[in-house]
Amino acid sequence: MAKRGNRIQVILECTEHKTTGLPGTSRYITQKNKKNSPDRLEIKKYNPILKKMTVHKEIK
Repeated sequence: MAKRGNRIQVILECTEHKTTGLPGTSRYITQKNKKNSPDRLEIKKYNPILKKMTVHKEIK
């Protein structure tokens, strides 16, 4: 089996969805290299509830 090393699993949550007041959340699970990107990830992903591309930030 391969070693995982510096790769960790992170959860991305939509930032715009919280302000709308609609039920549910848009979350994605991905991996990142903790050594290369120690800061929190911020990626534009598709939100199926709002039906548009929104900014998703890493949560802990």
